[in-house]
Amino acid sequence: MRISKGGLLVIMAFLTPLIVELRTVLSWFGIRLSVVETGALGLALIGAVLIWALWPSNGGTEAKLA
Repeated sequence: MRISKGGLLVIMAFLTPLIVELRTVLSWFGIRLSVVETGALGLALIGAVLIWALWPSNGGTEAKLA
């Protein structure tokens, strides 16, 4: 795991308002997102962070060193 569980929780806590406010910022540029589209975008961002966090760094050499 690339980040601690506490750090991952902090990232998720920061992503939540970021996703909500992204909808407002995009509306300034004429891009309208529905609630469902915002939720899908949020799930995609959270999924990307989780994949990054759980992917072994250095090609899995951490497991060999432990």
